Amino acid sequence: MTASEGETQVTIARGSVYLTRELCDRHLPGISNVALLQRDHALLILPLQHTANGGLLLKQRNARGDRVLHAAEFLRAQGYADEAAPQTLPVYWDAAAAALVVAAPPAASSPSDS
Repeated sequence: MTASEGETQVTIARGSVYLTRELCDRHLPGISNVALLQRDHALLILPLQHTANGGLLLKQRNARGDRVLHAAEFLRAQGYADEAAPQTLPVYWDAAAAALVVAAPPAASSPSDS
């Protein structure tokens, strides 16, 4: 099965995670809130079924339906600098974790290793 490029990548820039409409339609349909976790050098984006569960708002950023997740504090804590160049990273759905998994680049994979 071949997925389009937009379905297999996210971009992290300026304290936000940018997701395409296709990625959200496929893996986060109808989801407006998510939780972020760091696990094993990866970023997990977990869908939350009810807005009462809290989490971070997955906002629509344009008429096309692409989404943005503002998570500056979380990303800073994981080693992503606000002023760093945008990073496009691979992402895949992990059914066992019930989450999108974003592979962390080496510079942000372990902030405690420095």
